[in-house]
Amino acid sequence: MKKALIILLVFAGLVSCNNNNRFSVSGSIKDAEGDTLYIEHTGLLKTTVLDSVKLGSTGDFSFKSTRPKYPDYYRLRLKDKIIAFTVDSCEDITINSKLTNFATDYQLTGSQPSLEIQKLRKSVMNIQKKANELTSDLSSEVRNAKIAVIEKDIEAHKEMARKLILQNPRSTAAYFALYQKVNNTYLFSPYIKSDKPYCSAVATSFNEYMPEYERTKNLYSLVLDAIRTERQAKDKESWNKVLEENGVGYINISLPDKNKKTQNLSDLVGKMILIDFSAYENEQSVDYTFALRELYNKYHSRGFEIYQVSLDRNKMLWEKSVANIPWVCVRDENGPNTIAASSYNVSSIPTTFLMDKKGSIIGRSLNLEELNREISKGL
Repeated sequence: MKKALIILLVFAGLVSCNNNNRFSVSGSIKDAEGDTLYIEHTGLLKTTVLDSVKLGSTGDFSFKSTRPKYPDYYRLRLKDKIIAFTVDSCEDITINSKLTNFATDYQLTGSQPSLEIQKLRKSVMNIQKKANELTSDLSSEVRNAKIAVIEKDIEAHKEMARKLILQNPRSTAAYFALYQKVNNTYLFSPYIKSDKPYCSAVATSFNEYMPEYERTKNLYSLVLDAIRTERQAKDKESWNKVLEENGVGYINISLPDKNKKTQNLSDLVGKMILIDFSAYENEQSVDYTFALRELYNKYHSRGFEIYQVSLDRNKMLWEKSVANIPWVCVRDENGPNTIAASSYNVSSIPTTFLMDKKGSIIGRSLNLEELNREISKGL
């Protein structure tokens, strides 16, 4: 009976929300008679005014608007002060405040994430206030002391935000926390190692439940770029270490071609070489091979060579595919598990390395335009 009652209540709430399809924000702003109060939608790229009202002696106001498809952000604006809040579905939110301290000392009901946003904003506003006190006329001692306090406050704020994110990474408050700034600098960044887990948690959670949401796509793309950047930095560090230990600007590769003849990368030094790790079994191999052939035909007579390491698993498919390939193409019996790929830190295919005539690697995974420019310059 109890379970059935809960289901009925939930169903009734859904029906009510679907019938209404709107959210409301109402309340009272004291001591603001004659001033105009605005309700605005805070989009990913711009803020849009939805409605406004000129406040009377009581300060009462009431706004209604179509509920968003995905949880989104809104604000009340009075002069240059704002109250930020979030709308998930068809909430009835009540906000009471007064002109003095309008943006901080307000009472809000009807949205728990909005209360968390209030706490986050109040914390950052206090930090920003201290940052604004860092004027040029301060002595170094006073300035450093103030900076130390600000750094301590920022860490305390971030610890509060981290707990909020871990508690519910799918909440709009968690997302809001990632985009707060002090002196126009984000407090969280996926490019900072200690911040990345929290940015990733929100991005992953949003992507799981709202993959088509523009905010999800934006954050998820940012986190993926940070991961790629970190991986590239690690690859470069590993690569430099290998080169240093190897004593030359490249790592030699000795593998058999389709005729079982051993082809040494070192034998080509003196030419400009594109070292290519790819596989003919890939769907894009036809277009990719045409692009390589275009480069080869254009520059081969001037001293350009391609040394292609096949990572194909199927030897017969590879042999058939390279039957008419004019450049050097080799394959390890271990296929994609060749030590050559691991030596060059190849984590995806195709991956290319451009080597100059002196045997120094001058580019990794350059696009076609960049390859044309660098090859032409080096020949």
